[in-house]
Amino acid sequence: MKIPQMIAAEFRRLTSTKMSVLALLALVAVPVLYGGLYLWANQDPYAKFAEVPVALVVEDEGVPASTSATGETSEARNVGEEIAGELVADGAFDWQRVSAEEAAAGLDDSSFDFAITFPADFSDALASVQTDAPRQAEIVLSTNDANSYLAGTIGKQAVEKIRATIAEKVGDEAASTLLDSISTIRGKLVEAADGAAQLADGAQQAVDGAAQLNAGATQLADGNAQLASGTAQLADGSATLADGAAQVADGNAQLAASADRVGSAVAQAAADVPQARADIEAALQAQGVDQATIDAVMARLDVVGQAITDGNDRVQQVVGDVDRLAAGSRQVADGSAQLAAGARTAADGAAQAAAGAAQLRDGTATLQTGLGALESGAVQLRDGLDAGVAQIPDSTQATRDAQASTIADPITLETSSMAQAGNYGAGLAPFFAALAGWIGIYALFLIVKPISRRAVTALHSPIRITLAGWLTPGLLGAVQMIGLYVVLAFTLGFQMHHPVGVVGTMVFASVTYAAIILALNVWLGSVGQFLGLVLMVLQLVTAGGTFPWQTLPAPLAALHHVLPMGYVVDAMRQFMYGGDLSRAAGDFGVLAIWLVGALVLAAIGVTRMTHFRTLRDLQPSLIG
Repeated sequence: MKIPQMIAAEFRRLTSTKMSVLALLALVAVPVLYGGLYLWANQDPYAKFAEVPVALVVEDEGVPASTSATGETSEARNVGEEIAGELVADGAFDWQRVSAEEAAAGLDDSSFDFAITFPADFSDALASVQTDAPRQAEIVLSTNDANSYLAGTIGKQAVEKIRATIAEKVGDEAASTLLDSISTIRGKLVEAADGAAQLADGAQQAVDGAAQLNAGATQLADGNAQLASGTAQLADGSATLADGAAQVADGNAQLAASADRVGSAVAQAAADVPQARADIEAALQAQGVDQATIDAVMARLDVVGQAITDGNDRVQQVVGDVDRLAAGSRQVADGSAQLAAGARTAADGAAQAAAGAAQLRDGTATLQTGLGALESGAVQLRDGLDAGVAQIPDSTQATRDAQASTIADPITLETSSMAQAGNYGAGLAPFFAALAGWIGIYALFLIVKPISRRAVTALHSPIRITLAGWLTPGLLGAVQMIGLYVVLAFTLGFQMHHPVGVVGTMVFASVTYAAIILALNVWLGSVGQFLGLVLMVLQLVTAGGTFPWQTLPAPLAALHHVLPMGYVVDAMRQFMYGGDLSRAAGDFGVLAIWLVGALVLAAIGVTRMTHFRTLRDLQPSLIG
């Protein structure tokens, strides 16, 4: 009997009655139903989030309008209400505005999958960043894992997105305020820089003026020093003059006194002349001197008397002159004394003036030095302010708004995928298609006989028997996989970058599974059939179809590199998503090893069966 005849005989047995036909069709449809229904149900759950009921509780009391220390007035605001309005308008979930009591009751009776609450101090906490006691605002997420654990996970992701949105919003406003303040500061710095430039110019002029003032003060100090020296010499000369004048006055006073005594004596003598003439004339007459002689004598005496009288006049004139000279010299002495006193006073004043002029000179020099330091400092201030202004960019309001937006959200996510699934269902499709292929082959072996006992008894060709026992479920498995592919590609609309590769992977995986389960059945019978179920469970958790295989415990991660289903999943991903085809070729190589190895083991088992009969071959199956 040839291989096609053995396959045909098995198909006739499977379709011998209506019930067997229905059973065969049902088992062939198992992977289509399993994979198709599951992937249909999970085709794109994220698109259905808008139908997930979520309670939204807004207890936020907001913040009132206020006026800052700078005079700026802020409007009253309720951030919780703002965010709630944005959430409802966005429609990412079926947001329902309810009270806290309604939210708690809805979570308890499954009316809501989760609840989000904005507390009463939400806006106040956000505004506290501008105070001396900043604190974080709080969003309360309420979940009930008794309703759905994943709903709680989704809620955490939703709250994180809300938190990020609020943080971006608050950061944008804070950054905008900061940038506006910096712009204002820049304007003030520009004004300060202009003022510093004017100050530097004025300081330079003051330095020049102080230099001129110092030069004048130096000349004044030199002049006053010369004046003080001259007035000191004048005071000394005046004092000497006063002493000499006093001596002259004293001498003239003595001379005047002597002159007065001489004048008095001469005056007395002149006054006595007439009486002496009369006495002489009477004496001569008494002596009997004739008159002629008396007259001659008197004539001579009159000459003397006249000389005395004339001399008296001259003496009195000289005495008057001497008295006037004495009086004048006294006045000169008094004037010289006053002159000496005034000269001393002038000398003292000139000395004080010289000292003041020296102080003025030193003060103007200090002033010049200080103004020089002021001018240098003003220049440094001007240059520093100019440098500060240069470091602060002059931006427009539009630029500041863009900068604030960038500061609040500095990173944007740009995804680059070498291979992309498309949606959630397409992401799971390789895993569930691979698993459906195993389930389909496993189910087929419930009615398909692994090895024809008749062929074993009649023939001694283990290779033909093995190939016939493998191809019968393999062909049915190929039909299953083609049907599942039709559902995935056309009914569910999953994109296939390499359709032939996807179909080829599914079919090759199915015939590989058929070879493995055939070998288990040949060697272990019904126990092998059970081990096929155990092997399916192991591959279910080690194939890496949902979470990355690196998250598995070490023993299970090791099985991932051995068992075939992980390679089926990987090959389907490469073909379905447009990935690395060389990896798919490697996966096919591993599957081919499993296929050939399983067929060789099955052939060895069949060879043993054709040559030896054991009691196990005569015992009934444990599972019928």
